[in-house]
Amino acid sequence: CLASVDNPLLAFSLIKRLHSDWPNVIYSDEATENTQALHDGFKEVEQELPGAEDLDGAARALMRLQDVYALSVKGMANGVFQRAGASRPPLYSPSRRVSLSADDCFHVGKVAYDTGDYYHSIAWLEEAVGLFRLSYGSWNPEDRSSLEDALDHLAFSYFMAGNISHALSLSKEFLHYDPSNRRVARNVVKYEKLLEMGMVTSPRPLQRPNGTRLQSRDAYEELCQRSGGQPSLEQFPRLSCSYETNGSPYLLLQPAKKEVVQIQPYVALYHDFISDTEAETIKGLAGPWLQRSVVASGEKQQKAEYRISKSAWLKDTADPVVRALEQRIAAVTGLDLRPPYAEYLQVVNYGLGGHYEPHFDHATVRELLGWSMGCTVEAGGSTAFIYANFSVPVVKLCFGVPNPNPGAPICVLGCPNPISGIPALF
Repeated sequence: CLASVDNPLLAFSLIKRLHSDWPNVIYSDEATENTQALHDGFKEVEQELPGAEDLDGAARALMRLQDVYALSVKGMANGVFQRAGASRPPLYSPSRRVSLSADDCFHVGKVAYDTGDYYHSIAWLEEAVGLFRLSYGSWNPEDRSSLEDALDHLAFSYFMAGNISHALSLSKEFLHYDPSNRRVARNVVKYEKLLEMGMVTSPRPLQRPNGTRLQSRDAYEELCQRSGGQPSLEQFPRLSCSYETNGSPYLLLQPAKKEVVQIQPYVALYHDFISDTEAETIKGLAGPWLQRSVVASGEKQQKAEYRISKSAWLKDTADPVVRALEQRIAAVTGLDLRPPYAEYLQVVNYGLGGHYEPHFDHATVRELLGWSMGCTVEAGGSTAFIYANFSVPVVKLCFGVPNPNPGAPICVLGCPNPISGIPALF
């Protein structure tokens, strides 16, 4: 069922409900009727449910979307993908609007809090506190946190950010609900002494963490946010559209639809390169083999935070559709796609907020051509070329990037995908 969830907020909520909320209800004191049947049914499927790593990863995905697309946390909590402080239309309008609960926002904030990321924890815990205040006194069996939890974590986040006065205010509010908590009472005394001694400077601006130490982050995010980033024909008259056969008999009856979108470096889009039926077949073939994508690390391969996706490889013997697709690519490019001249067809699912930060899309200087296909998505998912300063949106097509200078490889990146369950074919 997760594959059909196209709203990242709904995907996060579903993962959270399956991982923590459902067990919380099943093992609650209120689940008195048919208790054994509930427990037995849960045990049967428990191993197939999302784990803690899945839930924390979904929370980090929401923060990644927040950052890269400059989204308002309050808007996301309300189910709206609106850029912060912007009057532009929402980045994405899902068919089903889903708001996050106070407990949902608390979990996202706590994931950030647990890693010392107070830039994100403050924004999400503020939403959690606001929502908990509105519902205070009502009981929800799915909640694993409370207003007191949110106030406690938010107060310490503000303390670590240098805002002692606000940390004091939140801690006092906490004691209003739980006056017997000695630890928070000691914090109140500590904060008051710091303020009395005048040792507190003005709160320092919160700096967004750069966990992967991405040096080109600003350019990367600007390209990801750019809507319709391709130059127009009026700006660059040498750009063109054409039907191409590349001298191949294979394409005589159905030429490729070619659009040149960049001259230097040369980038061409081939529209309608793969049919809906072919795409569904390839997705079905790859689905059982999808595993977490890895990157090269010396002679080994390892997982990396700057590449979040699942991938699988398909040989041309897997299905006639794969063989036909590789023949089509060979006809358009004139390249020999047989091993060892080319990799097998790689199918990548970027899931909830998946991405691939700037990287050189080759292993040796002999690899001179990049080739990618993607399925149409409603928002995000562009491929950005940071040195050439342009991005290519995701449509059902292929694009080729020949590199005219082997000594200067082309750096590309994959923008985060706010639509979960969308695969790309590489």
